[in-house]
Amino acid sequence: MFLGMPRNDFVVKCKYFGYYSGMRNNFEFLDLKAFLAVLELSSFNEAAKLLNLSQPALSRRIRGLEEAVGAQLIERTTRRVAPTQIGRELMPLVRRLVDEFEESILSISDLRGRHRAQVTLASVPTAAFYFLPRVIEAFNKRYPGIRFRIMDLSANEGLDAVANGEVEFGINITGATRDDLIFTPLLEDPFVLACRRDHALAQEPRLSWSALEGHPLIGVSKTSGNRAVLDHALAMADQRLDLNWFYEVNHLSTSLGLVEAGLGISVLPQLATPQREHPLIATVALENPVVTRTIGMVERRGARFSPAATRFREMLVEEWRGSAYA
Repeated sequence: MFLGMPRNDFVVKCKYFGYYSGMRNNFEFLDLKAFLAVLELSSFNEAAKLLNLSQPALSRRIRGLEEAVGAQLIERTTRRVAPTQIGRELMPLVRRLVDEFEESILSISDLRGRHRAQVTLASVPTAAFYFLPRVIEAFNKRYPGIRFRIMDLSANEGLDAVANGEVEFGINITGATRDDLIFTPLLEDPFVLACRRDHALAQEPRLSWSALEGHPLIGVSKTSGNRAVLDHALAMADQRLDLNWFYEVNHLSTSLGLVEAGLGISVLPQLATPQREHPLIATVALENPVVTRTIGMVERRGARFSPAATRFREMLVEEWRGSAYA
């Protein structure tokens, strides 16, 4: 059964009553989540990552749901993943059932004011400042009363916070090489030039890295995860650039302050630059090479999330993949 829901109640709501009246097997809530994830992401691989399942386990859940329904729900070829006609008709119903159940679970946490639910996560500061607020706002409108504990940490500190269980998951720029963590890439964030609008380079639509030679550059500390990404990419490009890293700071926001003061130009991730028209600072795309950092979700291997964290994580992925950076 669907979490205690009478089978006939489920069948009566379905357009294809004839197909479902002979449902032979029970199915689980995660089977419905798997069905939605595969079709919404158009990928078994991405759905497995989202649900923290292996691909064989995900496929078994889809097969189990199809056996319970008595019809094929998803067509899978080497080129695409798409719903069958029955699967397409089922999607809105399943989405509603999943949403209603999750909202009920989350509301229980606030019952009589006891044990209020809380989402805990660690995020690199740029994502915490520029991206998280609008997702949290949307989440709070849907699930009022869920509290948040956000730790804005450096990349390495954020990984440690996830690994030792201090937070449920993280938003980070690295982590794929740690055996105790799972890193799911979400987007590529390109490094760009930030300079004053009255700087000679500000009028160019895009620049090669060699155009930065001779200008005093503001960079983050060599111990920073962003600096490690940048140095590695430039070394791999093997262009023998003579860049003048004249200033070194610990935080990207500090480098923008120095740029505003006209002390130099800076190279930093696009997500860390002003997201609206800035009166003093302009950004210019950099190429030859194009350097990006990968931002994604970091989780402990085998970790189980609270209902609140599970739902917020899903909303975060949906919002991020629909953003201008995806």
